[in-house]
Amino acid sequence: MTIEFLGAAKEVTGSKHLITTSKGKKILLDCGMFQGKGLETDSLNRNLGFNPSEIDYLLLSHPHMDHSGLIPYIVKLGFKGTIFCTPATRDLCSIMLADSGNIQEQDTYTFNKKRARQGLDPVEPIYTMLDAQEAMQYFISIPYEKEFFIDPDISVKFTDNGHILGSATINMSIKEGRRRLRLAFTGDIGRYSKRILKEPQAFPQADFIIMESTYGDRLHDNIDQSEQKLLHAVIDTCCKKKGKLIIPSFAIGRAQEIIYALDKLERSGLLPDIDVYVDSPLSLNATNIMRLHTECFNDEIKKYMEHDKDPFGFDRLRYVRSTEESKSLNSIHRPMIIISASGMMEAGRVKHHIANNIEDKRTTILAVGYCAPTTLGAKILRGDKTVSIFGTEHIVKAEIRSIDSYSAHADYEEMLRFLACQNKKKIQKIFLVHGEEQTQINFANTLKANGYNNVYIPSKQEAVIV
Repeated sequence: MTIEFLGAAKEVTGSKHLITTSKGKKILLDCGMFQGKGLETDSLNRNLGFNPSEIDYLLLSHPHMDHSGLIPYIVKLGFKGTIFCTPATRDLCSIMLADSGNIQEQDTYTFNKKRARQGLDPVEPIYTMLDAQEAMQYFISIPYEKEFFIDPDISVKFTDNGHILGSATINMSIKEGRRRLRLAFTGDIGRYSKRILKEPQAFPQADFIIMESTYGDRLHDNIDQSEQKLLHAVIDTCCKKKGKLIIPSFAIGRAQEIIYALDKLERSGLLPDIDVYVDSPLSLNATNIMRLHTECFNDEIKKYMEHDKDPFGFDRLRYVRSTEESKSLNSIHRPMIIISASGMMEAGRVKHHIANNIEDKRTTILAVGYCAPTTLGAKILRGDKTVSIFGTEHIVKAEIRSIDSYSAHADYEEMLRFLACQNKKKIQKIFLVHGEEQTQINFANTLKANGYNNVYIPSKQEAVIV
């Protein structure tokens, strides 16, 4: 059996790992977009490194774009296999992939107007909204803990890894001649915290583990302090400075956690009397899907919902749908909280809010998650004095804050805890993916110091025989 690492190898986006069995079956683990690499991003996403028509099955860990975002593209190029995932992942993909197609259509339209002025031919989007809708017919959803066979020699079981709604560790059992290999793909590992989702679940013993490592050399802040830090940011910005608190947030998972935290502060009487805007149609649709999948919720939020049936809504909170209303927020000069995508500040409505407010000292930009090194979010967080947004240089006068504990990715102690269900002596090799190279080197050393001796960091497009 061969594993080819076609994305998220020594970097954090573009998750794609291709398994080819001895009988020639081809199984793709995730099919994610590369993100945040500037002009290089488009060519990386168009050049897959495999022929989609040859893929028999796609096993999807979760719907974040860096894991699912190229599914419509491979369908467009001839994929006719089956996509297996959890029910919540399928539901989220139905809105996220369509949203991605719509964004690409809009971006390509704007880009082609510039090309036309230069006398250049137009380019096609990677895929459209219709392509995304077409792709949904290939999805089959399977609940957690149900073993199923995709082939007489291959069984699969999804276990909850607590990263976002519906996210899963993919556990495979593959018969190779007289051997039966057990392979686990962790996807993105979630947090051991008491927010919305259940904690990461123990997964079956594996011989080979493909493991994420995003925060492999970092420890998150204490989750219990996150709501207090959020409240301080609200008071300091909206009450003292009379400014806007802009929270760039991924539409799935992170946005709902921030809304839930504000809901609890409002219910306890601690939240100041300030308007809160969730400026992301995708966040609204994702929130509605979350309301349908309470089977993924932990006991704490279920108990909270006995007294507050909707933990994602309160009187001063408004979900913004129209572009016109979104634009109007930038002409309103009163204190407010704006939660908007994207989390890395690279695209979406939040980029417009930052462009309009980053030179105002009353503004606070509050980061609540990971930003890849080349993204606008990373440049702002590292303290750049000026940043380019939509081709215009802006002086950074806004206050910049971050709350690391809202990250949906496990830190290295939590990843070690996640692995604790495994018998170290039975693991033949751990492959580290989805992390910056130096972070992976540091985490590999941590794993080895904790008794995991066979740790390997594959390069992009590297093929390993197991």
